[in-house]
Amino acid sequence: MKLDTENNEKAKYYAAFSYLNTKTIFKTKLLEYFDFDIKRAWQCDKNELSEFCKKEDLSIPRNFLSQKSKLDIDECCTKAFLDKDVKLLTIEDEKYPPLLKEIPDYPISLYYKGNLEDISYDCTLAIVGSRNASVEAKLALNKIISFFKDTNITIVSGLAYGIDAQAHTSAIKNNIKTIGVIGCGLDIVYPSQNRQIYEDIINKAGAIFSEYPLKTPPMGHNFPQRNRIVTGMSKGTLVAEAQMKSGAMISANLTLDYNRELMCMPGNILNPNTEGIYHLIKQGASIAIDGQDIINHLNWEIMSEKNEQKINLNNSQKKVLDIISIEAKSFDEIMSVINIDTSELMIALTELEIRGLILQNNGKYYKC
Repeated sequence: MKLDTENNEKAKYYAAFSYLNTKTIFKTKLLEYFDFDIKRAWQCDKNELSEFCKKEDLSIPRNFLSQKSKLDIDECCTKAFLDKDVKLLTIEDEKYPPLLKEIPDYPISLYYKGNLEDISYDCTLAIVGSRNASVEAKLALNKIISFFKDTNITIVSGLAYGIDAQAHTSAIKNNIKTIGVIGCGLDIVYPSQNRQIYEDIINKAGAIFSEYPLKTPPMGHNFPQRNRIVTGMSKGTLVAEAQMKSGAMISANLTLDYNRELMCMPGNILNPNTEGIYHLIKQGASIAIDGQDIINHLNWEIMSEKNEQKINLNNSQKKVLDIISIEAKSFDEIMSVINIDTSELMIALTELEIRGLILQNNGKYYKC
C-alpha cells in the first residue's frame, strides 16, 4: 500500500532518515534490527543504539545522535514534500523494486516523480556508459533498444550525459518504460541539458528516483551511491562505453557483486572509451551486439504491450502474476500473500495456465 505522505506517521520518519548524513548500510541495518518499525528505529536511545552496534559489529556514526536530535520530523516531512509531485516509495511499499531489496545497502526509501503503475520490474535492464559517448556508441545503443519497441522491458539509467541520455531517449521513442536514478534532489535537473528527457520521463515514460530529499545538490559522492540503485534494481547491466576509471566501471563491478548478468557492447578499439569494455570482456563479461543477445543472456520472455493489452485479466489473475513474476512459488506460498480465498485462487491459476501465461513445475510450483 502506498504511503500517504500527508497523513501517514511513517512517512515522517522515513523523510527524517533521508536528512541524516549517515551511510545507507547503517540505516538499513538499524531498520532491520527493529523489525522494519521505522518509528522505533528513529526513536531508539543511546543504550539501544549501543546494543544494535554491538550485535552488528558496527560503530555509532559520528554525530549520528546529535544530528538526529536537531531534526524535527514534522519539519522534515514538510520540506521533503514541498513539491506536490514528489511521492515516497519505501521498503514497505509493494511497488518498491523487488530486486533492489536483495542488495546489502538498499535504500530504505526513495523519492520519485512520475508513474509507477505501468512499470514492470520483470525485465529491468540497466544501461551505463561514458558521458563523452561516441556517435557510433549512441547509434549502436539505439539499435539495441529499438529491438524492444512496444515491449514490457524497463530501461534503468542515471540521467547523465552521453550513454545515459541516449538510453532514456531511445526508450521514450520506442514506447519503452524507463527509470532515471539521480544523485540530487528531485527539484534539481542535472545536467540541465537533460531537462526535456527529465520531463518526458515523468510525464509519459516512467519515473525518476532519488534517495535524496529536495534541495540536495549534485555532490560527487552521491553518484557512486546512485549507481548501486541503478544496478541493484536491474536483472542485468549493459555497459555501452567505459574508460578504466569511470562510474560505468563502478556499476559493472557492482553488477558482479550482486551476482547479476554483466554485458558489454563492443566498440572501436582505437576509442579510449572502449578500454574498460574489453577489460570486462576479458574478465568474462558477455557480449551484446543486439537485443536478441540480451534476451539470451538474461533468459527473458519479452511480451509486447500491444499483445498484452488484448489479454484481459481480472484482479485475482493480475495479483497472481505479480506474486510469481520474480520466482516460482507454490500454491501455499501464493496463498500466504494474496488476499483472496482458496477457491478463487485455484480458478485464477487454472485460467492463467490454460491461457499459457503460467506454467506448473513438478506439479507444485507456478512460474510465469
